Amino acid sequence: MILTGQEIRRQYESGRIKISHFDETGLTTNSHDLRLGTRILRYTCDVLDPRQDNSYEIIEIPPDGYPMSRNDFVLGETLEMVGSDHYVPLIHARSSTARLGLFVHVTADLIDIGSYGRSTLQLYATLPVRLYPYMRIAQVTFWKPRGEIELYDGKYAGSLGPMPSLAHRDFQADR
Repeated sequence: MILTGQEIRRQYESGRIKISHFDETGLTTNSHDLRLGTRILRYTCDVLDPRQDNSYEIIEIPPDGYPMSRNDFVLGETLEMVGSDHYVPLIHARSSTARLGLFVHVTADLIDIGSYGRSTLQLYATLPVRLYPYMRIAQVTFWKPRGEIELYDGKYAGSLGPMPSLAHRDFQADR
C-alpha cells in the first residue's frame, strides 16, 4: 500500500518518516520531491571491476551546472536525507526529469527499511542534459511493508553523499 501525500505529511510529523529539509511544496498526491545535492561522483578507471575498489573523483556541481553528454553516467546525491523504520521508501524520477532524457536510478530504487541518509542517484543521460545543485530531480514514495520488520544495517547504511559501489566487499565476504 502506497501512502498519499497527506499521509506522508502526517507520518513525517509523527516521526515515523524522516525527511530532512521537508518542504510542504514538495508533497504531491503520493510522493515527496527530492532535490539534487551539490556533489557527483565520477569513476576514473577505464573498466569497473566489482572485485576491486574502483577509483573515482568527487565533483562539486558548479552554480552554472554540470553538463552531461549522451550516455554519461555519474552518481549523484539527494540533498534530503530520507528514511523510515516503518515504511519502505522508493525513489522514482520526476516526470519532468524523465522528459529530459535523464534516468535518476538505473536499477536501484529501493531504500531499505531502517536506512536513513542521502540517497545515491545513478544518473544516466540518454540526451545531453545539464545538472544543477538543488534542482528537483526525483521523488520518494513510501510503502507499508507486510510481515515482520527487520531494520537494514548493511554496507550503505547512513550514507552522507554519493557512494561508489562496494561490491568488492561481497567478493571478500564470499571467500
